[in-house]
Amino acid sequence: MSDVSTSDPPSRPPIRTPLEAVRRRRFLLSVWPWRCVGYWATTLPVALITGMLLASVALPWFLLADGLVNHRLSIGEAVGLGLMGVVLCGGLGPLLAAPLADLERFRLRLVDLETKGGPLRRAGPWWRTRYTDPASWRELGYVVLLTILTPVLYGLALLTVVLIGTMVISPWMASEATAITLGTVQITSVEEAVPYALVGVALLPGVLYLLALLVGVHVLTARALLWGGPYDRLRAELQEVARSRARLVDAFEAERRRIERDLHDGAQQRLISLTLQLGLAQLDLPADSPAAKSVNAAHQQAKELITELRELIHGIRPQVLTDRGLPAALRELADRSTIPVTVKCDLPTRLPEHIESTAYFVVSEALTNVARHSGASQASVTAWQSDGDLIVEVRDDGCGGADPERGTGLTGLADRVAVVGGKILLSSPVGGPTLLRMEIPCDQNRFV
Repeated sequence: MSDVSTSDPPSRPPIRTPLEAVRRRRFLLSVWPWRCVGYWATTLPVALITGMLLASVALPWFLLADGLVNHRLSIGEAVGLGLMGVVLCGGLGPLLAAPLADLERFRLRLVDLETKGGPLRRAGPWWRTRYTDPASWRELGYVVLLTILTPVLYGLALLTVVLIGTMVISPWMASEATAITLGTVQITSVEEAVPYALVGVALLPGVLYLLALLVGVHVLTARALLWGGPYDRLRAELQEVARSRARLVDAFEAERRRIERDLHDGAQQRLISLTLQLGLAQLDLPADSPAAKSVNAAHQQAKELITELRELIHGIRPQVLTDRGLPAALRELADRSTIPVTVKCDLPTRLPEHIESTAYFVVSEALTNVARHSGASQASVTAWQSDGDLIVEVRDDGCGGADPERGTGLTGLADRVAVVGGKILLSSPVGGPTLLRMEIPCDQNRFV
């Protein structure tokens, strides 16, 4: 006997827009017709108010058009009115469109359950981004379309509703004294009105479908202009990823400074105090006693632990990097290297902390790899700024052949640089020399 599957059928996706609702069989029994009616009823007043506001801004153009039609303007007056209209519409248009677009986004919640929030805008002062952000001009375009097309399309829908409604109630209104006009037809009796009333009742569901289609097209237009298309949404998501990445970098740097401070001011100071106490205790014990030997061993271990802790603190963030910046920190790395390293830096100003820290640790790891694996007799580190980017190059005359595929060291460096929006380029032919180039954008504020 074969088994029969009793799994439930997959549920249908929820309805998010009117165009999705009209494709369902139970559209007329759902709440969507009333949502569309409510949105349609509030759209005409909003469009009229919007038109009055835009007309006040475009008044010079109306005067220009009237003057040109009636031949009452000179060339200078026409040019002046045209330029005044450009200034007013370009200057005040985006400012007026912003609150109107916010009102539209609020109203669209009634018939658009998928799109939420608003467009992601460029960072910066509002008075600058309001005129340079494409989202502002899309909002202005939407407001203009709302003013021009909505009264026409929604007005035709209103006339259709009035016509069908008149047909439905015509039997109660028609009489010989009161004739009802339906286009070119006049109804003067109840008998003549009944067929039209039946047709009107039959057309009532079609009115709801018509309104749903009209509102659905309106929703699509609003999505494209008030929220942007797929490319704009992708760009917004990428910008949000860049913002979150910058916040994570800042949080990581702050946490690393806190750990360094706690180790330096807490554990290290207590170890130094313990070392001093062990040294004093060693003086009070006979030199050849077993207790003196134990205290001496503990004293030596405490001093070694202090040295290791200092190296650990230095590895977290060197003090010279905090106090004197990247050039001094790179020279200290060169002095500590087991092979000769020359350093050339052309950095006129201090860089952001997370950029200095990233560059320092990448150079430190690169010099460590050079000393361990390359067999080089000398190396060089060069750092400078070009077009807002920090460029750092590490060269050596070793055997070359460095390959990211054979280990995770170079991949880890590339990942670390990528966190701050940079990249690493590597040239390491077999036989050498090897060049590691790091490029980090310094104007990270463009992402945040």
